Amino acid sequence: MRRGELYRVRRPSSRDPKNFRVFVIISRQILIDSRFSTVICAPVYTTYKGLSTQVAVGIDEGLKHNSSIHCDELISLPKYMFTDYVGKLPSEKLHLLERSLKIALQLNDE
Repeated sequence: MRRGELYRVRRPSSRDPKNFRVFVIISRQILIDSRFSTVICAPVYTTYKGLSTQVAVGIDEGLKHNSSIHCDELISLPKYMFTDYVGKLPSEKLHLLERSLKIALQLNDE
């Protein structure tokens, strides 16, 4: 499991109407590699509204449809749920993801 990878997760929450949801791993690699049992991730939806906290993704990243990562909806999920690998973000998309996370969390570069 690596930062920037996309996984299809079965029933991530009881409130999600879908049986599966794709998530991208957000946690820093040292946490992912540790014995800590959860990772921070962001959901992928088929809707894209062009918000600064969304990152467009699609077929090039292993998805079936054009979609977007929603950085305003971060969630922590157990590592064992990430078994169905979909793909990974190329470096330019990972850079856009980091920028969107900074906006979503109001983090400055200072």
